[in-house]
Amino acid sequence: MVNLSASPDAHATFDLRKNTIREVNRFLHGMPAQVSHVCIKNPDGAHNIAVGIERAATVEICGHAGYYAGGMNHGAHILVRGNSGQGVAENMMSGRVEVSGFASACAGSSAHGGLLVIHGDGGLRCGISLKGGDIVVGGDVGGMSAFMAQAGRMVVCGNAGDGLGDSLYEAVIYVRGTIRSLGADAQIEPMSVADFDCVGLLLSNAAINVSPHEFKRVASARSLYHWNADANQEY
Repeated sequence: MVNLSASPDAHATFDLRKNTIREVNRFLHGMPAQVSHVCIKNPDGAHNIAVGIERAATVEICGHAGYYAGGMNHGAHILVRGNSGQGVAENMMSGRVEVSGFASACAGSSAHGGLLVIHGDGGLRCGISLKGGDIVVGGDVGGMSAFMAQAGRMVVCGNAGDGLGDSLYEAVIYVRGTIRSLGADAQIEPMSVADFDCVGLLLSNAAINVSPHEFKRVASARSLYHWNADANQEY
């Protein structure tokens, strides 16, 4: 069972070689008020770790996590001390999810709020259908990242793959490196003072020491906002 310290600022420890994912998540959904920090040992790539948390606390996953780690987060600070599988921080509402290594496909998908920090590379479709959250990637992102991103911001400190920002709405992407290709309706725009300030603040929050003046802005050209019968499906 859980190892819970007796101090008023209590810490809890789980070992996934002894505890089940269901036991861990049940505890996280009903954490005692005095618990401020939860350590999950030996995750060994297990799926659905620390999903659906609805209060402020620090949850440390001490190793590699599988699919959907930190999904539906609402207020917690979740740290993955390794790589994460598909869909990390999926549908996050608030709080912070941080991955020290690589994040696989669809990281931060449909996030409405909060901050996802990936210190390594992000995989394919990073930030797909982003709905208001912020994503900062210390390395590269794969193809079709920010596909149909509706709101929010994504900062990529490395390079971006094919189809970046395809069918982009009101989300904005900032890229420091090269962009292999832009998706439909995405375009590079001039950086404003507000953009530099925005990127600088996000980088500072992510503890990534890179100059905001090295980034370019990608946003929607808005030609897909309304159906054009004369476009012959060519955009």
